[in-house]
Amino acid sequence: MATLKKYNLEGKVVGELKVAKELANAEANGQMIKDYIVALRANARQWSANTKTRSEVNHTTKKPHPQKGGGRSRQGSLAAPQYKGGGRVFGPRPKFDQHVRINKQERKAAIRFLIAEKIKADKVSIIEDTKVKEPKTKIVAEFLKNIGAAKRVLFLGEGSYEKIENGDAVQMVSVHSDKHHNFIKSLRNLPKVQFALANNISGYDVLVAHQLVFTESAFEELNEWLC
Repeated sequence: MATLKKYNLEGKVVGELKVAKELANAEANGQMIKDYIVALRANARQWSANTKTRSEVNHTTKKPHPQKGGGRSRQGSLAAPQYKGGGRVFGPRPKFDQHVRINKQERKAAIRFLIAEKIKADKVSIIEDTKVKEPKTKIVAEFLKNIGAAKRVLFLGEGSYEKIENGDAVQMVSVHSDKHHNFIKSLRNLPKVQFALANNISGYDVLVAHQLVFTESAFEELNEWLC
């Protein structure tokens, strides 16, 4: 059974955490992984690039020169695309409804596989908690140095939830919390070091990260969702 090293904030090993077989031995179709990542990148686009056509540019409609007698080709106005400041031909225009739907089960399978690959490559670590009294970049920098983390690191923390009762049904709803506030402030000056909540995990962020660092609670939360 695969295990992960658990560290304290000083970067010292304080224990190990077992990884469920479903996560450690996860498999997925390569084409499905590619489609998932391509869909994520496509959905991140704004699709707001816009250029003006000759009917939209602010130009006089007066002819630039007489149509006859000069030996030159006839021209309609300075708004024509061949003139500087004229309209664009076939330029980019805003697009709407370009969202690519991602199947929930495929998303879960892709994230499970990507994390499993990081575990096999020994690029996943566990940190006890993220509680710091005050924001201090040195704390996180020393932690990363002591565990030998690579340049691009993704920290994943647990979220905060509240029970909402609706008749006989009880639902857990994610709510805003300042639980990781000081820790996030401590790492924001470190290049290529990011923090995210486990329930907002993105397969693309997992893919590009060289090292994943979970809080113990976040890993249990993610393990429960994926397995």
